[in-house]
Amino acid sequence: MKKLLFLLFMFSFSLVLGQIPKIEAVKINTFAVTADTFLGFDSFGFYYWIKNNVLIKTNSDATFEYKNVSLGKITAVDLQNPLKVVVFYENFNTIVIIDNQFNESQKINFSENSVPIVVSAMGIAAQNQFWIYNSLNQQIGLFDYLKKDYKTISTSFPESIKLYQSDFNTFYWIDKNNNWYACDLFGTITFKQKISNFDSIQFLNQTQLIYTKEGHLYFEDIQKKQKTTIEIPEKSFKKCYYKDQILAIFTSEGITNYKIILP
Repeated sequence: MKKLLFLLFMFSFSLVLGQIPKIEAVKINTFAVTADTFLGFDSFGFYYWIKNNVLIKTNSDATFEYKNVSLGKITAVDLQNPLKVVVFYENFNTIVIIDNQFNESQKINFSENSVPIVVSAMGIAAQNQFWIYNSLNQQIGLFDYLKKDYKTISTSFPESIKLYQSDFNTFYWIDKNNNWYACDLFGTITFKQKISNFDSIQFLNQTQLIYTKEGHLYFEDIQKKQKTTIEIPEKSFKKCYYKDQILAIFTSEGITNYKIILP
């Protein structure tokens, strides 16, 4: 009886999986990469990764490197503006801006700011500003890096940030209970939805995301209430990154690029 029930369960589970629509991924190319962390690529064809705490930017014609031993380990890198790459060193409460040649153009130590700030999450925002999550008051703020002016824009939220991402107009995060929120430039916080368990995730906009779970890759549109499987041959990969209909899959062998069209 138990065996029969198990078989019925597996059959039903297979039917559910079979009902999830699929996106075809068309392979473009593959190249070898030895990296600790793959970050992504920009619109100019450069790929970014971290190796031995050195930030590397490369394409077929040029390679640039940035390292700052005095600031310890790189915590995060924001690639939204390839002309102003932002490197975050959490242990030293510092953000460094580097140009497209990887020359250091500005360094901001928030421990020296007149308003107490301890940064635990950051990203580049519109109008010469950074998104800042200040762990001292558990609030989101905006820091004008030209005027060196900081303002708190959100109410505090007690649940710790599990994962975050931002674009110029929105700061996204998932808390430890897997709740997805978004905050705009005016400080308005919007609850998006509760996210199922995942291994990694990338927000594409306010309603769409790509995430990985147990070696599978999914695209989800919460507005359309639509979930889609992205079919790739790799069953074990470290990270995926999507931009401009190109999906990059990072494995221990290197990076494979696929062309995909999202619904």
